[in-house]
Amino acid sequence: MPLLRGFAAAAAALLLLPLPVTAFEYNTFDGPGFPSCYNVTRVHDATSITDLCSVVKSAISSNTLVRAAGKGHMWYDTQCSDASTIIIRTERLVGISDFSLPAGGDKGTVWVEAGVTFFQLAEYLHERGASVGYTLTNWNISFGGSVAMGAHRSSIREDSMVAAGVLEMEIVDGKGEVRRVKRNDKDDEWLAASTSLGLLGIITRMKLQIYPDTKVYAKQVTLNEKDVLSGDIYGMIAPYATANLWWWPYKRKFHHRYYDVVPANSTTQEGFQNTFSVTALEAGAAKAMLDSGKYLPTSNMLAEEIFFGQWSEPNFREKTTNEEIKEWPVYGWNYDVLIGGLYPDQKAEWEYGLAGYTLELAFPVTMANNMLKRVRQLFDDEIKKGIFMTSTYRSGINIKFGKAYFDFLGQVTINTADGADWTKGAIMFDFPSFRPTIGDHKRFNEQFCQFINMARDHKVANTLIDEFPCRPHWTKNTRDVFSRAVKNLDPNYLRRFKVVRERFDPQGIYRNVIGEILGMY
Repeated sequence: MPLLRGFAAAAAALLLLPLPVTAFEYNTFDGPGFPSCYNVTRVHDATSITDLCSVVKSAISSNTLVRAAGKGHMWYDTQCSDASTIIIRTERLVGISDFSLPAGGDKGTVWVEAGVTFFQLAEYLHERGASVGYTLTNWNISFGGSVAMGAHRSSIREDSMVAAGVLEMEIVDGKGEVRRVKRNDKDDEWLAASTSLGLLGIITRMKLQIYPDTKVYAKQVTLNEKDVLSGDIYGMIAPYATANLWWWPYKRKFHHRYYDVVPANSTTQEGFQNTFSVTALEAGAAKAMLDSGKYLPTSNMLAEEIFFGQWSEPNFREKTTNEEIKEWPVYGWNYDVLIGGLYPDQKAEWEYGLAGYTLELAFPVTMANNMLKRVRQLFDDEIKKGIFMTSTYRSGINIKFGKAYFDFLGQVTINTADGADWTKGAIMFDFPSFRPTIGDHKRFNEQFCQFINMARDHKVANTLIDEFPCRPHWTKNTRDVFSRAVKNLDPNYLRRFKVVRERFDPQGIYRNVIGEILGMY
């Protein structure tokens, strides 16, 4: 009996021991197989800001790292540190309040919680005759993450950084307390919070600038490559409220799309742009063709021909009838035309397994011609080997632009140690490409377009980072790109950011890989 009692006591003691925590991967929007974090021990869906603060304080007491996650735009494994981390999702924090737009006024304000998506806010504001203007981005991205990571629209004439539309924000700091930071370009706390990478804490609420809703038009023309590379690129973009270019390197063509305001009573058309949505049949055909392009360059050439033809036509439907719009220009309400979303009978491309790699770097717009010519030279060097470079993305290589906006870590900040003139704005080279679903998932001519394990200097990322004072997009680059590009960031801005980071998060519970690369810890 004593022996049995001993066994019973030991068993009871074992039951009282904490169970081992099994870590798991947290994924990007592409789903399983596309990790943004490797060592996640818990995912918590915050139901309120009070609840969020409670979880943060619990993590502090257990010496566990914390990262926020919303509906996002994260492409690679840079969201967290590789240490044990709790993810706090903000998707349920969708409050919109304190709307104010005086009748006849030219601007107003509204408060939004971090999990509100651009599409949710656009619908709310449109019902009240308002919009956020041009400080916006894709429908599937939430406000907290877009501000933290420096998201932007494409414009040189108008403010296009999402953070440029924020007047105040509330952040849960490294003690689990809520801090409010107000816009002030002379305050280092604001300049750090404006593009914080989540390193100061979790953004929970923001006060946004809003404007009376407007109708806009979208127009697109096709340009020969040489007319862009040797042309007045700034002059192609600056006159319009928002504008960008799409590059088709195999065809040596560009699409130039631009948008601006029209009187609301000038048209009854209500265009709605298709952003990322496809049918099952389209997705299956594209996947088969692009997968074969892993081995057959002719498949990639055919893909660019098809995508170019499709993108030459309006990717819009009439919102009131769901009928296809077949002619440019297209007219409609602000957000519906500038961004739009999914068609009601289609799904997002990633839901069908169409995933991609990307690289996005920002350059002074004054260097736009030289940068694009250098990329063309790299493409032509491949042609000398018998390899024709193609775009394997549905809209080509995306060339975007940003109005200058001052903060410490933004892509379009000014007065930096590189001596370059960023005051006229930036050009962003966004180079997405299809990730094969077969074999080792490497692309055709992987050595050229590889953004991971960048060991050779002839690759496009290395060349651009080494030869130009470029800056990385904070969610659309790999660890290797960040490590190589950090030399192009202003050391004084990094130092000043770190001072604020240590003030907000002295224990470093919000650290991630990017912060580690930037020397914040």
